[in-house]
Amino acid sequence: MSSPDSSCYTIVLESTAEHPSAAELRSGLEKGSDEVKLDTLRKIVISTINGNPQPALMMPIIQFVLPSRNKQLKKLLHFYWEVCPKYDENGKLKQEMILVVNAIRNDLQHPNEYIRGATLRFLQKIAKDAELLEPLVPTCRSCLEHRHSYVRKNAVFAIFSIYREFEHLIPDAPELMYTFLVAESDSTCKRNAFVFLAQCAMPKAVEYILSIYDTIPSLDESLQMSIIEVIRLDCKSDLAHRSRYIRCIFELLETSSHAVKYEAATTLTTLTQNPAAIKAAAACFINLVIKESDNNVKLIVLDRLDTLRPKHGHILDSLIVDVLQILSSADMEVRRKAIAIVLSMTSSRNVEEVVLFLKKQLQKTQEADFEKAPEYRQLLIQSIHVTAIKFSEVAASVVHALMEFLGDSNNPSALDVVSFVREVVEKFPHLRAPITEKLISTLSEIKSGKVFRGILWILGEYVEAVTDIQSAMGEVRRVLGEIPILASEQRLLDASAEEAGESREGEGENKEKEKARPRVLADGTYATETAYSSTTAAKLEAVKAASKPPLRTLLLGGDFFTGAVLAAALTKLVLRFAEKSTDMVAVNTLRAESMLIMTSIIRVGQSKFVTVQIDEDSNERIMNCIQTLSKLDTQPAFQEAFLQDTKAAYSKMLGAQEKLAAEKKELETKKAVIVQVDDLLSFRQFSKKTADEAIDYDEDLGRATGAGEQQEDFMSNLSRISQLTGFSDPIYAEAYVKMHGFDILLDVLLVNQTANTLQNLCLDFATLGDLKIVERPSVFTIAPHGFQSIKATIKVSSTETGVIFGSILWEGPNLSEACVILNDIHIDIMDYIKPAYCNEAQFRSMWTEFEWENRVNVHNPMSDPREYLKHVMNATNMSCLTPEGATSGDCDFLSANMYARSLFGQSTAPPSHHNSTHICVPDAGEDALANLSIERTEAGGITGHVRIRSKTQGIALSLGDRITMGLFFSRVIGGLC
Repeated sequence: MSSPDSSCYTIVLESTAEHPSAAELRSGLEKGSDEVKLDTLRKIVISTINGNPQPALMMPIIQFVLPSRNKQLKKLLHFYWEVCPKYDENGKLKQEMILVVNAIRNDLQHPNEYIRGATLRFLQKIAKDAELLEPLVPTCRSCLEHRHSYVRKNAVFAIFSIYREFEHLIPDAPELMYTFLVAESDSTCKRNAFVFLAQCAMPKAVEYILSIYDTIPSLDESLQMSIIEVIRLDCKSDLAHRSRYIRCIFELLETSSHAVKYEAATTLTTLTQNPAAIKAAAACFINLVIKESDNNVKLIVLDRLDTLRPKHGHILDSLIVDVLQILSSADMEVRRKAIAIVLSMTSSRNVEEVVLFLKKQLQKTQEADFEKAPEYRQLLIQSIHVTAIKFSEVAASVVHALMEFLGDSNNPSALDVVSFVREVVEKFPHLRAPITEKLISTLSEIKSGKVFRGILWILGEYVEAVTDIQSAMGEVRRVLGEIPILASEQRLLDASAEEAGESREGEGENKEKEKARPRVLADGTYATETAYSSTTAAKLEAVKAASKPPLRTLLLGGDFFTGAVLAAALTKLVLRFAEKSTDMVAVNTLRAESMLIMTSIIRVGQSKFVTVQIDEDSNERIMNCIQTLSKLDTQPAFQEAFLQDTKAAYSKMLGAQEKLAAEKKELETKKAVIVQVDDLLSFRQFSKKTADEAIDYDEDLGRATGAGEQQEDFMSNLSRISQLTGFSDPIYAEAYVKMHGFDILLDVLLVNQTANTLQNLCLDFATLGDLKIVERPSVFTIAPHGFQSIKATIKVSSTETGVIFGSILWEGPNLSEACVILNDIHIDIMDYIKPAYCNEAQFRSMWTEFEWENRVNVHNPMSDPREYLKHVMNATNMSCLTPEGATSGDCDFLSANMYARSLFGQSTAPPSHHNSTHICVPDAGEDALANLSIERTEAGGITGHVRIRSKTQGIALSLGDRITMGLFFSRVIGGLC
């Protein structure tokens, strides 16, 4: 087990309830039945695997178990021969193994095909023991001619394993296997033999392919897959047969097997850049996605199709209609991926086709039996939004169709429509008049306060004609109901009271009725129970529950934020009307009507008719609007603020989004290649061009295992070393902690600082948090002043701060036990947290969904809020979602949203800008959200709080600890300075 090429065995849990002695085990082998022998041999195998080989029991096993005909015993014996020590202290084969080899030879000649096949499979596991294998080679060769295919297919791989390790034992194996392959009829045996040739004799494999060239499309699926693999490998070194290979791959695109189709299409893209071949491969991918039932396979094939698009976009554009058919899939992830590909393929030539199809799909989502209709509808609306902004010629044709969904009960879909309409009216001035006219007519269908706020803002900014302003005011009055609101609600209450025959002495006075009745208590005595009922209160609830216009319902329900937005929209309309109209009577009438609506909202917000009283912010904002209208002619600065500044701010925000999208696109298209000055030059012009880089599985395996990673520099390694014991302890220990994917690799160096030999030294680790020890270190013996390096692997399953602690146990002189407790190793959460991006809607959705919140109070001597924001971003490794323009300027208050994802999430949400082609909703995995709200105090410091939310408790608490530690160190540094 000490050699680097030794086999790796599975560690099996050994029961601690019983530890039979060697004598008991020997007795079970000698005198027991087959069942007892089976149980005893299983205990010996487990003990051997776990490091207690029991060498004295090998001979009893040969004497009493080896002759048995029980198939389960024979199978278990194979496990024992695999793990038992076969060599003595001098490295020579034990004499007992001669008997074992003879028994294996007998099993290879056994008339039962199962025993022969199982024994041949066993030979593959001991293929590194040449002395054992040499006498068995002739018998293995004879098994190639056995009548049963189970024996033949295992014989092929047994010879393959022997030839790969010890070529001299079967020097003619390639010729033998080629002869076997030509004469064989069983598909599995042929596939195994062909794999042998592909791995050990590539020219023979190519020769066989050329000999059966015409029959390849009719072969078995497994053999076709192997042939494709050989074609891919052969073309990397020899281009002589490329043209014939391409024709063969073309034919394999039409086979019935989906796996063969996928491999053939993938290989075809590596062999040629011919447009017909690329188009055929892409069509094959699309056909696979449509016909395959497994959603995971669909996503894999779509990823492969997406990798073709950047290099061959002009060829794939004609297949966009076929890609659109993938939207018939019921899985939302497949639809989302297909939509992303469609948007990237959309051009001015096919945009009308795409939009027409998306509009038809949008109409289908209104059907009651349509699966996941709300989510799919939102995805389609976002897609049409992106397309219409990117291609202005279709904006006019889709904006009216989308506005039909403003009254949708699915609030996110309606909000997406509002966002789209708002962007369209800003970017396309010629569409403003018809769009605002349509919005005015749909006000009565709106149900959501957020949608109302968006539409009212659009009407306040972009309704410019005098007639349109009057029409908008009339529609607002209609959806608001009778004005003043408080007086009309009071009249309804009074009317309902009079109908019930109740008399009222004054406004607001309730007449209560009481009913008394006797009741028997638990102890048998009588008591009088009095029930009070308020008829007026019941009538008030009835008035609240009565049917009302939509905007009035929102206001009475306590949504005064919408009331504040309504007041601002009315103010803008009145100011613009005063600019464009010369009829002062009409201007004053409109102004008085708007002020009446605003005061009515404030009064009803302070009455008993609303569910929630009006908040201070909304009250103040509405009062500001009233003051603006009352000083219409004397304050031109107010007009500029209402009519120009808000629109300019929105235009600036769109410009910032476009700039970010352009920078992101440039980063995606620009490939940064770092080449050293002494690297070899590769002249690709001298080699034949390929459409795609060849897939090198060996290179991929190297990358997956970390073999291809760049080595870290010496100073970086030093920063990851943790001291585990003190310099005066008998054993000095330090650990190099390295994060590798989801694993923590601990490389522990032990130094024996005593003059004694430390025997049976055991390094024991334990964990706190979502950490799991994968393997426990073995027992070691360290010489005086000697060194020992021990490696351990710990699996990380979630993003939270973990702690690794442990101890070192050993036996000193006179078998005395000693122990040293190790220092704790704290795992830094920042190694698993990566900055990520999402749009505002996604942030709000996750903020509402996540249940764990950690609030960190801020009291910091820093004087600049933006510097503190950068400090928090560096401490938590989070990205700031608030645009830079929103945090710039001289202000004593700062509010910003931050977002990050851990490596344990399924995907990272890319930036989702309106003019970007990415539409992605991050899954609810290991997401971390944060909201920073701070202000500068009069003393020059910063105060406020940071709220962190996540779906799991660990990540919220860990990030909070990071911020707290950052605050502590900043205070210490500030105190020192």
